[in-house]
This record gives sequence, structure tokens and C-alpha cells, in this order.
Amino acid sequence: QLQLVESGGGLVQPGGSLRLSCVASGSTLDYYVIGWFRQAPGKEREGVSCISRRGVMTNYADSVKGRFTISRDNAKNTVYLQMNSLKPEDTAVYYCAAYFDYSDYAYLGNEFHNWGQGTQVTVSS
Repeated sequence: QLQLVESGGGLVQPGGSLRLSCVASGSTLDYYVIGWFRQAPGKEREGVSCISRRGVMTNYADSVKGRFTISRDNAKNTVYLQMNSLKPEDTAVYYCAAYFDYSDYAYLGNEFHNWGQGTQVTVSS
């Protein structure tokens, strides 16, 4: 049984940076695709980024490409989301999620079965 806990959210000014962490327990992350999702008030949940089990493949939403970077350290059971050049429209609750996979592929459109409880990111002056 896999449990995920996000951290690193907070209040930041436009143009600033934050680094989110997703730490797993109950199982190793060696065979899990990890994704980051976000949901803002009044908006549908949006897939932000995901990474394959060994980090060979990554995907990003067009809205964050060039600004956000996903990475993982399986030895630490942790996945990161580095967020740079933050904009007010990035304000949302950010969730990490996982699905089991033996391959080196990762897609945000797949079904993620394990979810964290989220961390709030607010970008405002």
C-alpha cells in the first residue's frame, strides 16, 4: 500500500520560485509513475507533469513547459516539482499521484490510483 505526502507549498510573489516534494511510504517508488496535478477554485483539475519510473520519460502541460521541471530520486522515495517564473494563474492546490508500471512510459491521461492530500500554492503580490 502506497501513501504519498506533498510539501513545499506556500505564498510567493509573481516571478518567484517554489520546490514541491512528494514523499512515498508503504512501498518504494521503483515501479511507479508519478504525476503532479493542480486544481484552482472554480476550475477543473489539470495535469501538470509526470515522470516515468526511471525518469527516462517526462511530460508537461503546455501552460508550464519551460517553467516547471519534474525530477525523482528513487533512493529517497521522493519526486520533486521545481516551479520557476510563477504566475498568479499557477495558484492552486497541487497534488501528487501514482500508478504502478513496469515500463519506461508515463502519461498524464492514464489512471492514477494513489493520491496525496495536496499542498497549497498561492502566487500573489
